[in-house]
Amino acid sequence: MTITVLGAGSIGASVVRELCTRSDDVTRVQVCDTRSQALQALHEQADDDRSLRSFQVDIRDTGVLSQIVQGSDCVISCVPARHNPELAELCLEVGVHFCDLGGDDSLISEELALHERAREKGVWVVPNCGLAPGLVNVLCLHGIEQLDHAEAAHLRVGDVPLHPKPPFNFRISWSAERILADYTNPARLIEQGQVVEADALSRREDIEFGEPFGTMEAFCTQGGLSTLTDTLTGRVDALDHKTIRWPGHAHQMRFVIGLGLAENRKIGVRTHLTYRDLLVRRLRKRLGGDYEDAVLLRVLLRGETNGRPTSLVYEMVERYDTATQQTAMMRCTAIPTVVAALFLARGAPTANGGADVPENVLPREQFLQAVADRGLNIEDERHENLRDVTTKRPLDPQRA
Repeated sequence: MTITVLGAGSIGASVVRELCTRSDDVTRVQVCDTRSQALQALHEQADDDRSLRSFQVDIRDTGVLSQIVQGSDCVISCVPARHNPELAELCLEVGVHFCDLGGDDSLISEELALHERAREKGVWVVPNCGLAPGLVNVLCLHGIEQLDHAEAAHLRVGDVPLHPKPPFNFRISWSAERILADYTNPARLIEQGQVVEADALSRREDIEFGEPFGTMEAFCTQGGLSTLTDTLTGRVDALDHKTIRWPGHAHQMRFVIGLGLAENRKIGVRTHLTYRDLLVRRLRKRLGGDYEDAVLLRVLLRGETNGRPTSLVYEMVERYDTATQQTAMMRCTAIPTVVAALFLARGAPTANGGADVPENVLPREQFLQAVADRGLNIEDERHENLRDVTTKRPLDPQRA
């Protein structure tokens, strides 16, 4: 089996590691990037790189790239999300399954619009295979399936530094552009059975985790739900997603964005740079780099089973791996993505092709088991009462 990975950044490198070291039926891993140093680092870090092949190529060079991906069983995109619609089309033309980490909802819509063509070709285009959207969406639908009737679904997830340093107590785990997109675009939620929009960085709440975290904060952002809002419209009364950070982060970012520093407006007539470009560069400079982190995840479903109120809670706390020097965010994004790609490559979906998100395409129980087998420990609890997502304690009857 041959898997091609586009992009050798932090997530791409983690994807390659998963494929090379823990996938016995993958005989060839191809990775493409413009940076020779990043490619060389992958070979140096590989315990056994006999299956690893690297190509220094610009992903915009579709002529060269199509020749490289030809014959792959699946292509995984770990490049900036703006390239994914075009890359999905390229894979469609050469007849290769394609998946990616997700991105702006408008980009996902472009990929999902390929459904009919993909079905005719017998090829799968599956965006949103990372952590959120991705793993949390699968957990949400899997939990809903365990209830006779679902009333509410609350998704909380975030990547935080293990050793926060003031004044920001925050680091960039992956993409500054993605963070700003999530912090500036509205989130689509379900309230009282109706789809509503909430401003990014709004609806802040305290949320409790075990030590060393204690009281964290969570607030609305765009990217976590993606198509899940449409999927669950008419099925639940309430659905929301919030991003977890150390306390104070939402206030800081509202201040920065309120100054107009995230606007796509040119700074002056003599430069092509926008205020947003400048902010991205400063975020990378000040908050990028290597650091030890943790991923905090909690998905809570409320409803009924056998006529009795029931709450299901899925929770995961993953920390930086000192042995492999991999961040929690790298592993928690790469592992679900690799699992999804391998399901596609092995022909697991029951249909013959199309464009859809993983929670609708892949067998959920097997997907979650494969994720667990690769080391992500997701604990689950069932309670015969209604619980609060922020504390996991029984819900106040007035709030229920």
